[in-house]
Amino acid sequence: MIVTTTETVVGRDIEETLGAVRGNTIRARNVGRDITQGLRNIVGGELKSYTGLMAEARDEATERMIAEAEAMGADAVVGVRYVTAEVAQGAAEILAYGTAVTLVGGSDADAEPASESNADVA
Repeated sequence: MIVTTTETVVGRDIEETLGAVRGNTIRARNVGRDITQGLRNIVGGELKSYTGLMAEARDEATERMIAEAEAMGADAVVGVRYVTAEVAQGAAEILAYGTAVTLVGGSDADAEPASESNADVA
């Protein structure tokens, strides 16, 4: 599955637009993490535990979006965007969304790689 933030796939033509797809997850902080990250916040620096939490949430939202696109028969998702919103104190939603499309000739996974053995030799 090709996933891109651009509106097209470079070098490929879009055959059909299947529709919008999305994936989301809601993650909450935990008390132990809040205490250690609160101390880090006092002295400054990156809150690595929260960075990791948000990265995991983005990955999960992306995987869910891809699953929805695959269920529609898509080869790619174009125009991918991410949105984060606080839904409760200490809990945030990550939403990934884009447009599911089919590509002329199918996805890269369906294409045969070029090799010297099938190249024309003069």
